[in-house]
Amino acid sequence: MLDLSLPQLQTSAFAGRPAAAPPPAPDAARRAGHLWDSHGRRIRDLRLSITDRCNFRCLYCLEPDTTFLPSRELVGAADHVRLARIAASLGIEKIRLTGGEPTLHPALGEIIAGVAASGVRDVAITTNGATLERRTLERWRTLGLRRVTISIDAVEPATFARLTRSRYDVARVLDGIQATLDAGFEETKLNAVVIRGLNEDQIVPLTELARRYDVEMRFIEFMPLDDGREWRREDVVAADEIVAAIDRVHRLVPAGRDDPSATALRYRFADGAPGSIGVIAPVSRPFCGACSRLRITADGKVRPCLFSTREYDLRPLLVAGADDDAIRQFLADATWTKQAGHGIATSAFERADRTMSAIGG
Repeated sequence: MLDLSLPQLQTSAFAGRPAAAPPPAPDAARRAGHLWDSHGRRIRDLRLSITDRCNFRCLYCLEPDTTFLPSRELVGAADHVRLARIAASLGIEKIRLTGGEPTLHPALGEIIAGVAASGVRDVAITTNGATLERRTLERWRTLGLRRVTISIDAVEPATFARLTRSRYDVARVLDGIQATLDAGFEETKLNAVVIRGLNEDQIVPLTELARRYDVEMRFIEFMPLDDGREWRREDVVAADEIVAAIDRVHRLVPAGRDDPSATALRYRFADGAPGSIGVIAPVSRPFCGACSRLRITADGKVRPCLFSTREYDLRPLLVAGADDDAIRQFLADATWTKQAGHGIATSAFERADRTMSAIGG
């Protein structure tokens, strides 16, 4: 770990708006060989968004009339792979491919193969599951994909339609879950965002999916990342309430976090049933102190935090053909600016300018 007692490492995180390039990190951070922020956290996980496009218009993310960036403004497949390789050289151990909806990317197989060959030990993907097919999943697994996370916010068809505002029905997503398991992905997880008045009645039915499929069903508190900017604190169904709702039907046993930087608090079923429950609680139980994540958006912006109000434009370096060392330095500098926490529960909280789809999950 870096010696934070050194004077040159006592710089506070840069507070500013979106910028072309981050301010320079202290020399010790640039030379560390790993990515460190100014709060002593080592960054090991990269969320790499490969597209801003999505075939859903979920209430907590996209408005129906949202338009997407022109393809010419997005990072190309070869550069996604290059960024993965450079990130691996800086100690990134896990890369999750996100969107938008990453399965819409025409070169997804090429990206998976390249990222898997980059030197990271784990390659995962987050998807809405609507287009998943066993044959394609088997190919991705052969190329190096190790884990799949599927979003499903309701099992009741009308509620699912109201939340996703898509032309797909929930049966397609359930088929996608089964296809993922049939393709051999054992560490499959399901995600649901819970919003008061919309789908809190789906908590227990969704829990049954964990038991049916022997997967981890994760419930996520509603976050202020919606395109319509209608998020309200009172619409958040907090972690304690989610756990209590499940525990009344299926008694839960706390299982902690997989590691200190994991997003989900985990629970097992007391009756020994297969599957597990995870609760991701950025609003009521922030876990920023152990955060190990960095994000790169589909248009090449480096975001130190999901809720950053600043981001740094890496794409010009890629377009100009900058060498690997220049990109490593850029990533080290951007990482150093990562704030101590997002502060959602405080009066000083400032919303991010982008939606989840534009940032990458």
